[in-house]
Amino acid sequence: MAIDPDQRPDFDSSLSALRAIAEPTRLRIVALLRHGECSVSDLCEILGQSQPRISRHLRLLHESGVITRHREGTWAFHRLANSPTLAPLIAAATPDHDDQTLRIDLERLGEVRVRRAAAAHDHFAAIAPLWDTERSLLVEDDIIEARLLNTVGEGPFDTVVDVGTGTGRMLELFADRANRLIGLDTNHSMLSVARANLDRAGIHHAELHHGDLHNPPAGIDGGDLVIVHQVLHHLDDPDRSLTHISRLVRPGGRLVIVDLAPHNDEKMRTRHAHRRLGFSTEQIDGWLADAGCSEPTVDTLRPAAGSTERLTVMIWTAERLTETSESRR
Repeated sequence: MAIDPDQRPDFDSSLSALRAIAEPTRLRIVALLRHGECSVSDLCEILGQSQPRISRHLRLLHESGVITRHREGTWAFHRLANSPTLAPLIAAATPDHDDQTLRIDLERLGEVRVRRAAAAHDHFAAIAPLWDTERSLLVEDDIIEARLLNTVGEGPFDTVVDVGTGTGRMLELFADRANRLIGLDTNHSMLSVARANLDRAGIHHAELHHGDLHNPPAGIDGGDLVIVHQVLHHLDDPDRSLTHISRLVRPGGRLVIVDLAPHNDEKMRTRHAHRRLGFSTEQIDGWLADAGCSEPTVDTLRPAAGSTERLTVMIWTAERLTETSESRR
């Protein structure tokens, strides 16, 4: 496999990585993580080894910079480090299409994901009636998604961050336009649903993290596109939240907010836990200015004529400025 000269790792990084993966179990772990993140229990089941042994191998891989890990409650998930220089070396060292052991490992990974998907399905089945009812009150999803893709453009983007990822739908939508996908959510069960959906879609360059948007997990260095899709109306203090969310946007990157226009449907509070009944562009504009972002462009998606039950959806798109709001005043 030819390696682009611009992507060759330096000598020390190469040597550290090669030493780390030059052991059968660690090589198998790296081959599995090429296909997406795994927990320790996943790897124990697939490789048929004890938790202490797997944890020791993971520690060595982590120390060498080959993999990263993040906690999700009491679980820890591991994935390959986001290193374009080490990626060709790792790909060359793990030809899973040629090796019987690695092929069997991948078959077992598939079985683990089937069980994971079944558990996620059971959870989502319990909340699906409420979820479907809420979606039915908004402009149709396919209309919103088509307009969102058109607004954002083809990219490609280095990193897309989805705040409040829920089922992971935004990560699926932008999967072919981004080198790296990051989903954040505070709900462990919804992260399980998102993980199952992404597995089923064959999307393996997505990272899912449990974390509060006011205190995002370490290791997330921001995105050139950050999406907040139908999240703000659930928050007590969306203005303060936008300030924190804007810090996830790299200077010059874009922040896209998808939410409801102002409305008077009180059942959204009582049945669907909405804290806010939509937002005006004046509100969003002011909050974005305070958060160090440009004046947003606005796209309005109104219900079809004669549809009195559905609510108007807005898309606000702003750029993260290099100077803060205080320096612009």
